[in-house]
Parts: sequence; structure tokens; C-alpha cells
Amino acid sequence: MKKIALTAVATEAAEEPAVFKPRRTRLPTVVSLLVLLLLFLSWLLPQPADARGPMEQVRGTVENALTIVRNPDLKSADQKENLRTQLFRVFDPGFDFTEMAKRSLGPHWERRTFEEKREFVKVFAGLLGKVYADRMETYTSQKILYTREIEDGNYSEVNTKIVTGNSSEEMSVNYKLHSVDNEWKIYDLVIEGVSLVNNYRSQFDRVIARSSFENLVRVLKEKRA
Repeated sequence: MKKIALTAVATEAAEEPAVFKPRRTRLPTVVSLLVLLLLFLSWLLPQPADARGPMEQVRGTVENALTIVRNPDLKSADQKENLRTQLFRVFDPGFDFTEMAKRSLGPHWERRTFEEKREFVKVFAGLLGKVYADRMETYTSQKILYTREIEDGNYSEVNTKIVTGNSSEEMSVNYKLHSVDNEWKIYDLVIEGVSLVNNYRSQFDRVIARSSFENLVRVLKEKRA
């Protein structure tokens, strides 16, 4: 019996190297690993330079607008239209006027036709651009402080303060943004705690309730002129 047992052990020992014989790695496996590694590294890489964060987006829009309104060549009355044209070119890529118009119109938005929506966005954007341009024109010596950035998924908020030269007066202007095609767009301004969109929504709702949507568009066109 001992002989048989020893023979069995010897047989197993002889066969052991074959079991642990190293295998050659298959080429497809190596390629797959390299692809996964490249995908992982690309995920870790920083975003492109043009994909600015919320605060950078707001700062860029505001600072470019201030450069225009502080240009001495645009101070005269005959340059008024030119100044506003240049300001609107700055505002247009930084603001989501369609979203602002939709939120400002509230439940009335869904009741409008495609053409009515398109006209309303155009008129509303013109009015909003004029109002914001008028406000920016007064910022000749004020200082803009960018105090906080809050980001939550596709939404963010950038808090700013407008400080006068002697720092005796401050006004808070908070910008609300959302991500559109990997770019942050402003869809609301909260000035001293009052939402611009909510304020417009209340006004628009009253006008429509008292008259009609068509009358609201007419009123906005008059204010835009």
C-alpha cells in the first residue's frame, strides 16, 4: 500500500509543472486593456479651455460689458445706439433669453404657437437687453465683487456685489445659470433678493388676465423702442 501511495504522489508531482505552465497573453486582451486605460485617462483630463465655469462666465460677460460702457468714444449721444448694439453682442452669448422668456411667461408659454413663442422671445430679449444695458451704463466707477459660486449639477448661482467708490453702498446681484451644451447660460438675475424673472412673470400675468397675450407683446414692443 505504501508503494502505491508513493507512486501516486510521484505521478502527481510529475504532472504539476504542466498545470502551472505559463500561458502567452492574447493580443486582443492587451488591446482591450489599453483602450480602457486611455478612456480612463481622458476622463481624468481637464475640460477644454473654452468650457468656462459659472463664475468665469459671469465675470467675462460683466467685465466685457463694463469695458464697453466705460469707453470714452461711446459716451456721446450719437453713439448711444452703437453702444447698445455692442452691449447686446456681449449679452447674447452669456444669457439664455429663450429660457428667461419661457419662465417669465409661466403657464402661458405652453398655450402659445411656435411662431408666437419665437416672436415673444425676440421682443423679450430686446427689452431685457435694453434694461440691462441701461443699468450697466450707470456702472462707470462702481466695483464689482464676485463673492460666491454655488454649483449643483446643471444649475449654478454666482453671487456678486456692486460697490460704490466710497464703499458706503452695496447692492447684491446674484446670477442664476444652467448648463446648455456644456456652456453656462444666465437665466435669471436676483437683485437685492428680487428675482427678475418672477417679477416679470407677475406683471405679464396681470396684463394677459386683463387683456390678452397679443396686447402684452404690443406693450413690450413699445417699451423696447
